Order: sequence, then structure tokens, then C-alpha cells
Amino acid sequence: MAGGNEHPRRRQQNKSGRTMNRIELVIFGAMTVYIIMLIYSYFNSETIKGYVVQMGSLSISKTYTGIALRQEELITTPYTGYIFYHEREGDRVSTRDTVYSIDESGRLASMIDTENNGDNSYSDEELGEFRSEIIQYDRGFDSSDFASVYNFKYDVEGAVVSLVSTNMYKSIEALNQSNLGGTVLLCTAGKTGYVVYSTDGYEELTPEGITREMYNQAEYNKVRTNNNDLVEKDAVVGKIVTDENWSLMIPVDAERAVELEEAEYVKVRFVKTQEESWAEVAIHHLADGDYAQLQFNNSCVTFCTDRFVDIELVVDDEKGLKVPVSAIAEKTFFIIPADYMSKGGASGNYGVSREIYDKDGNLTYEFVETTVYSSDENEFYVDSSNLEVGTYICKPNSTDKMAISKSGTLIGVYNMNKGYADFKQITILAKNDEYAIVSSNTQYGLTVYDRIVLDASAVNNDDFIHKK
Repeated sequence: MAGGNEHPRRRQQNKSGRTMNRIELVIFGAMTVYIIMLIYSYFNSETIKGYVVQMGSLSISKTYTGIALRQEELITTPYTGYIFYHEREGDRVSTRDTVYSIDESGRLASMIDTENNGDNSYSDEELGEFRSEIIQYDRGFDSSDFASVYNFKYDVEGAVVSLVSTNMYKSIEALNQSNLGGTVLLCTAGKTGYVVYSTDGYEELTPEGITREMYNQAEYNKVRTNNNDLVEKDAVVGKIVTDENWSLMIPVDAERAVELEEAEYVKVRFVKTQEESWAEVAIHHLADGDYAQLQFNNSCVTFCTDRFVDIELVVDDEKGLKVPVSAIAEKTFFIIPADYMSKGGASGNYGVSREIYDKDGNLTYEFVETTVYSSDENEFYVDSSNLEVGTYICKPNSTDKMAISKSGTLIGVYNMNKGYADFKQITILAKNDEYAIVSSNTQYGLTVYDRIVLDASAVNNDDFIHKK
């Protein structure tokens, strides 16, 4: 046979080999394209941060403004003249301490100024007290509360009084020994307690006398007598807080009143100082609502000049699954009556019988499997991705039908255990600015150690997730 003729079997083998090479090349090319797409997707997809759900607790606080009730007795002067205070406001005085003096001549102020223009020296402790008033005011300054400027002014005046008290007594002695006429009369408060140089008409207020209108601070009026003011005989020049025990009256709703009454004691955080104290609770059911009286046996000196005190009630910790607020989302679902739901399909899951028309225009029904996110004995919340508004569904074993129209929203988080965003309903028990405590082991909800999307706004339901 001629050498140029190839054997038919060999030709067939060569042809088969070339075919296999082409198939392998196609498969290899497809895998290469797939890998390139995965790499591209990996580097161009947004990384979704996750959060592992843990059991935890949350301390819930609610802010209230309380009206302070104390044992307060007015101080009246038996003389006419110009008043000068000797004790700093808020200091504790005894029955024998000189609280103020009355200058009948009107010359004491000029003599004090003359003395203070001399060479005065004060200890670091005395000057430190004055500096602390300025620093404390600067830290807590609020431009929207201009009244605080006047309070600062009076605090500074009080600090100055303690600094110049020695010179004041020298001036009083010199004036009494002079021939200028008139005397300076030294006066006590007549009681032991904390001295306050302002009055507001609430000194005899009782819990039964509280009304909602009293909490309008814009209508609140506090009267203060200042150094070198001219006062008449029997005029009110201040008051003395005679008892360390005091209380705050706060308005509460009926539900909170029941909670506090059952608790008997509650932890209180004072907004002004951020200090905490326990208070005994008494509930008063008055004509215009419920009030809680929070009774303290300390801290009176800190707030003896304040009628309105801002506080936070730190209630018992709520315990459950702790999730970040940023993970919480709101999602809309169709609401289907429970008697229109049934189990069927290949997986035996819940779904509905949807009315459709075949290619010949004949009316028929098909079972549509749905994802259930919440349910009770009357209604099911189902995913809306495979159903539409206006679609008719049929009640099982009945000729009744209805058009899908009702929708509702659920609060939940996106579970990422399966690699995609799976919405799970949650029931919030307590919440603050950063975290929420939710019920555990609910039928369609979360369990401990579930991994959820940290930022719910970054995903949609069923999105595949590149975890981090």
C-alpha cells in the first residue's frame, strides 16, 4: 500500500483526540472565566460586616424633671437697712453663726471697697475655691440657658463673700466705732441648716399641692436679695433648709407608676452631677395625673438652691438577645388570613393556591410556596417577592377566594448564617441609642450565636453576602 494513506482507525483516533482537546479547552476556558469573575466580584463587592448575637442586658434610663420638696423656713430681718451676707449660699450654719448684717447708715459698702483696694493676699486654697466656680461653670455652660449666667454670678459673689469676710468684719468694727451715725447689726438665721438667699413661694409646698402647670419653668419666678440691697424690717431675706431629708416629685404615666410602686426603691442618676443615689418611692394619684415622690436622705446640700432637678431613673436591666440598633430594619410583607394558608409543594412548606390562566385561557390554580416571617392564629406575614397585589388566592377545600391587598411591616434583622441576607423578625424588649434587647427563641426570630448584618441599610433581603 502507498505510504501516504493513513489507516482509518488511526484517523478516527486522531479525530477523537482533537475533539477531547477542544472539550478540555472549553472546560478550562469556562473555569478560567468563572474564577476571574469570582475574583472581580470579590474585590468589587462591598464587604458586609457581621455581628454575633449574644445574650446580654441593657440598663434603661428615662429623664425626668422633678420639683424639689424640702423642710424650708423663711429668714426675715428685724431691722431696716442695707444687707450684707457673711456666709456662702449653700453652706451649713448653726444657730449662732452670723449669716448676714444690716447696715443702718449705708456706709459699709464704701468702707469695704476701700479695704479691698489695699494689699490683699489669699491662700491657694481660697483662690482655688474661686477658680473652681469658674471652671465648673465653663464646663457646663449652655448658650440656650441664659439664666445660668445669673446663677454663676451669684455663685461667684458667694465665693467672693468668703474671701473678703475678714475685711468685712474690720469695716463693720470701724464703722460701729466711728461717729458717722448708725450701726451695723449682726444677724443669725435662728436655725441650723443650709442657708439659701432666694425664695420662690414653694417653701411650704406639699406633694398634694403639686400640679402639672408648676413644671413650666418659663413661668417660674425666683426672688433673690443681693448684697447692699435696701431691705425693710420684717422683709424676707432668704431661707434655711433645716432637714437633710428631701424629695423630688416627678409626673409619671399610669404604667410607670405601677412599676415604681411595685419596686418601692429606684436608682436615680442626677444629670447635674452624674452621681447616683437610691430613692424610696411613694406614688400620689392626684387630680391631674400620677406623681412619683422620690425620697432621699442625702445630697440635700448639692441641690438646696435648685427647685427643679433633672434626673434619670435607672430601672432594672432587661435581659435577652443583645443586638446593635444599626442592625434593625423595617420590612413590608403581605398579610394573608390563616385559613388561606396551607402546606404543600415538594418541600411541604407553607404557601397559597394562586389563581392563574393556562395557555388556552382556562382558569386553574397553582401552589406557590411562601416564606413565613411571623404568624398567629389569624394571620400570616409572608414574603412579597413571589406574589403581587391583586392576585387572587383560593381558600383550601373551598370555593372562596380573595385578592391579595393587605400589607404590614415587621421589625427585624438580616441573618447571614447561610451566606445571604435572611430577614428575621424580632420583638424589642428594651432599647437605648446603641443597643436593643430582643426576645430569644421566638418561632421565626433569632437565637444566640446567630450572625447578623451589622448595618441593615447595606443589604436587601436575599442578597448574597461577602462576610467580614
